[in-house]
Amino acid sequence: MSETMSINEEKKRPPLNGRRALPSNNSNGEENEVSEMEPFGLLPRGFNPKDYLRVVEIHMFKEPHEINKQQHHTDKYYSPKLIVRRGQPFQIQIDFSRPYNPETDQVWLEYLIGRYPQQNKGTYIPILVGNVLKPGEWGAKITHKENNSIRLSIMSSSTCIVGKFRLYVAVWTPFGILRTHRNSATDTYILFNPWCQQDAVYLDDEKEREEYVLNDVGIVFHGNINDIKSRSWSYGQFEENILDACLFLMDKAELELSGRGNPIKICRVASAVINSRDDNGVIAGSWDNAYTYGVAPSAWTGSVDILLEYYSSKQPVRYGQCWVFAGVFNTFLRCLGIPARLVTNYSSAHDNNANLQLDFFLDHEGKVDTKITKDSVWNYHCWNEAWMTRPDLPVGFGGWQVVDGTPQETSDGMYRCGPASVQAIKHGHVCFQFDAPFVYAEVNSDIVYSRREKNGTQVIEKIDTTHVGQLIVTKEVGGDGMMEITEEYKFQEGSEEERLALETAVMYGIKKQSAQDTTYQPQTDVDMDFQVQKAVLGSDFKVTITFRNKSHNYYTATTYLSGNIVFYTGVTKNEFKKHSFSAKLEPFSSSSFDVVIKSSEYLSDLLDQASFHFFVTARINETGKILATQKATVLEIPTLRIKTQGEMVAGKEMSVTVEFTNPLKQTLENVTLRLEGPGVLRTMKKEFRQIPANSTLIWELKCIPKQPGLRKLIASLNCDALRHVYGELNVRIQKP
Repeated sequence: MSETMSINEEKKRPPLNGRRALPSNNSNGEENEVSEMEPFGLLPRGFNPKDYLRVVEIHMFKEPHEINKQQHHTDKYYSPKLIVRRGQPFQIQIDFSRPYNPETDQVWLEYLIGRYPQQNKGTYIPILVGNVLKPGEWGAKITHKENNSIRLSIMSSSTCIVGKFRLYVAVWTPFGILRTHRNSATDTYILFNPWCQQDAVYLDDEKEREEYVLNDVGIVFHGNINDIKSRSWSYGQFEENILDACLFLMDKAELELSGRGNPIKICRVASAVINSRDDNGVIAGSWDNAYTYGVAPSAWTGSVDILLEYYSSKQPVRYGQCWVFAGVFNTFLRCLGIPARLVTNYSSAHDNNANLQLDFFLDHEGKVDTKITKDSVWNYHCWNEAWMTRPDLPVGFGGWQVVDGTPQETSDGMYRCGPASVQAIKHGHVCFQFDAPFVYAEVNSDIVYSRREKNGTQVIEKIDTTHVGQLIVTKEVGGDGMMEITEEYKFQEGSEEERLALETAVMYGIKKQSAQDTTYQPQTDVDMDFQVQKAVLGSDFKVTITFRNKSHNYYTATTYLSGNIVFYTGVTKNEFKKHSFSAKLEPFSSSSFDVVIKSSEYLSDLLDQASFHFFVTARINETGKILATQKATVLEIPTLRIKTQGEMVAGKEMSVTVEFTNPLKQTLENVTLRLEGPGVLRTMKKEFRQIPANSTLIWELKCIPKQPGLRKLIASLNCDALRHVYGELNVRIQKP
């Protein structure tokens, strides 16, 4: 393009800069002007462009029911423009002012993207009309000629830039080039193609492609390892303006257009722009239970509202926590055509100095010293996996890659994480980019309980090697159930392969303290464990502590139970229960002790995920040894009930009811309800001033579903006293 710059464009050029001839081309939104008549020299006096072959109209076959969107699996996008996937042919038709003659007429297509199109950067693509298409390379051939029209089959390169291209048709005349004028109706979006073998994101299983690319709702698993909870999330990657919002994110991240064919680069910049730290990205995180001037993370039911708000305001949307970052990231990836899934790691280590161990320091009584304990175990942490080849790594490390948009640690100076090969993490090859050591620590750290003696020596009381990363899950393909993928990340605990993977990781520079550095002599002849009774929010429950004395000695144990209200990140808000007692342990026997937790003790301080963390320590008086164990537990939170009435037909009004009964012994105030369902209704919100104790709220609303098929309605309720209240309903919308 640059060879053919028109005079008026010369004037508009930005000021020269000594480093590069052209400014960086990193915005899909910006355009250049293209001249409709490009003379080769002085035009003869009698020149009339109308004497030559003229383009009258271009047909894009861009309706959802037409051939292009059907063949390219893009018929669900709510967009009037043509959307195709790269490396696969699509059809257009050109109507001329007279019949086209291949002997004498010379016609070509030009696809342009960005403001400074250049052929060698893949941002200016001229395509001559030939008679054969090569797989995976740009080309066009005539498939049909009739009267004044030709039908073209166009092939895009399987590595081309992903984004929105402008199309021009050019005709050669002896005196200059005639072009069609700028027409946004012929704009063409080109996406990644998991159906194309030459594409870096190729996925060979049709059921998996339907799930990881085309499914617009998913499941977030939360809660904790002993009490797994799930909720639906609406990804909504096909909803109106979402594709443009996702392309805007890459403009915001200033990713050079020529790099936008590479899923590795796209994932890396997206993991930074999803969070607002250091680049004013999409979502502002907040973990402090105070969400004034924003929406509480637990209130969102999907990604669409967040992305559209960001696209229009260009300001971070408040607020998110890990599943919100992961939900929006998943929408971004699926929207562009990169297969993606949301993953939950239970008991996820947040290790501040990446030494593969979380240090919990106890004081002389055996209580956790919160002043010097900096590491934390998150009840769960959500991230994403994206599917792609990794030509930048040795063979065998392609496939699922961890990407994480939650801001935890900086990577190359920005809050971002990934892509890190899951296979590399499993085998301990943490030397391969990007951020593998951090993810390895999240799923493999040991918890070390240590205590300072009065003379200053540090005594390790317990090393727990199995607590972290006990369970890693994602939604199953084609259903709402849970699929365990722990073995994708790690070998069986205690197996030979696991030791080898650990030694490999240590060899590649992950720091691991050895037990020789400190004295460690555990108490082996007494076991202690505890169980927390399942409880509904607002009721009393009990914690049962069990000792097993395996020796012939008679012991007494001074036992301390600490109940804490915690954020799901494992960070304590406050201790609401302290209870000490002395336990007598008979030789060769087990004994159990119950501690009752009353609702009045915890309700006033409860945080939005109704999470507790219990910590039990016991000192065996006869030996001075300490036993320590910890567990997180989550209360049962009541759900919303969703019902529909009458027939459900696409294009016809239907009615939906949401019901909720307040289980608390207090009035709920300033309650917000949200309801959404991709293809059925845009997010609806309603505020209620009060819901008295034990009373039932009923919200009725009407909507007109757009898409037939199996759809999901998702609702959430939110107020200061009660969060994480969800409900969902599968509905089948009939064809009209």
